[in-house]
Amino acid sequence: MVRLSLSYDMRAPDFGPPAEALYKAALEQCTWADERGWAQVGLPEHHASPDGYLPSPVVMATAIGARTQHLRISISLLLLPFYHPIRLAEDLAVADLVSGGRIDVMVGAGYREEEFDMYDADLHKRGAAMEEGILTLQRAWTGEPFEFRGRTVRVLPRPAQRPRPRVIVGGASPASAKRAARIGDGYAPIHPRLYEIYVEEMQRLGKPIPEGSGPVRTAGPSNVVAVSEDPERTWAAIMPNLLHDAEVYASWTGGRKGAMFKQVATAEEVRASGQYAVLTPDEALDAAKAADTFGFRPLVGGIDPDLSWASMELFAAKVLPQLETTR
Repeated sequence: MVRLSLSYDMRAPDFGPPAEALYKAALEQCTWADERGWAQVGLPEHHASPDGYLPSPVVMATAIGARTQHLRISISLLLLPFYHPIRLAEDLAVADLVSGGRIDVMVGAGYREEEFDMYDADLHKRGAAMEEGILTLQRAWTGEPFEFRGRTVRVLPRPAQRPRPRVIVGGASPASAKRAARIGDGYAPIHPRLYEIYVEEMQRLGKPIPEGSGPVRTAGPSNVVAVSEDPERTWAAIMPNLLHDAEVYASWTGGRKGAMFKQVATAEEVRASGQYAVLTPDEALDAAKAADTFGFRPLVGGIDPDLSWASMELFAAKVLPQLETTR
């Protein structure tokens, strides 16, 4: 049994379709996938990006929740230091109610100075912001009064999920692993060693490892950008989008050791990096049967929606009937 997932970061570079067309396609694809057994859609967050990378995942999650019936909607990562935690608790509660209790939340501290400057936030105080934000969400969603910055507050309405949505901690440092063990509801780091630190800390605290914790997967069947009868032609058609996506991510991480995104400059390097997969229907079937999760990034880098739809529909016609899926 395999879980099918989607992911949208909504980049809209100047050389591609306008943002309006990409957002329309993303919402329509979520509705289409929901009707065909897909399990989850992921929505990341970034700011101060010239290609309009998704800055408002809670708004997008609410829109998807209103148009679907079954998809789990994972906001991952939500950059917690850029939010007032009480307002965020309210917005996420409404999103969860609109979706009927299908919102999943993964929070992160952020790392780009441009984003902290944009929000007049202190990069060096992001750890404290994470601590306050996680605890505030957890307390706010009880619906009971609690102390916040020296005064008593109460957040209503409560989310649909009971007792509340989980707050999963994402991270790229040992501090995030220990924070997740102390106050998080799970942990999803970018490196396996960080997960080992988390497990060690959970054992020290005498806590069980929550379901759904584990290192983030960045390649293989969770990073499919197209299914095609002619992969070479498809690679060529979407390569400008993939180059853009890879180059911007790499510029953000500065090429530092252990970064998730590799420095690439050519089409050959993009293909060799493993960051993207273009598969034939037979390859997609084999990969999906061997995986727990098979993930599409259908509009990555602002791929033309027509190309994206062709890929999704080919998968639905030739691969999906041969799969056993689970939500």
